[in-house]
Amino acid sequence: MNSVVYREVERGDLSALAEIRAADWGTVEFWAGRLSGYLDGIYNPLDSLVPRVMYTALKDSHPIGFIAGHLTHRYNCEGELQWISVLAEHRGLGIASRLFQNLAGWFVANNVVRVCINCDMDNEHLVNFLSRHGAMPLNRHWLIWSDIRMHAPVTDAP
Repeated sequence: MNSVVYREVERGDLSALAEIRAADWGTVEFWAGRLSGYLDGIYNPLDSLVPRVMYTALKDSHPIGFIAGHLTHRYNCEGELQWISVLAEHRGLGIASRLFQNLAGWFVANNVVRVCINCDMDNEHLVNFLSRHGAMPLNRHWLIWSDIRMHAPVTDAP
């Protein structure tokens, strides 16, 4: 069985990531522009700040999932999870959880404690995933982690 490799997104990954997002909603063209604009700082969610980051999961050197996040001031948070997507045939294997841990680690490295995510509460699969990872309701459309440090991978101190 081939293992999954996790790393920061590179520009050459964006077309595959657009296909991953378009499999759930929208078109590849829409997502290619949106993802590229996000990385370039052209597409800026409300109250978003720089820096921002995207991580991908690769199997056989091909992206099968990704996560993106940035710093923010939205809802008194310091960080926001922007997107998380895994191809349907790779869901349920822990890939989204590992991507989430990578982003949580990035938030902690950037001194972020409070993190939010806009979430379609009708997406039961996503809400359950986020809740299992410690997210709590903030309002009708948003979930929050009051302390993302509790969900970041443990690292050995130098």
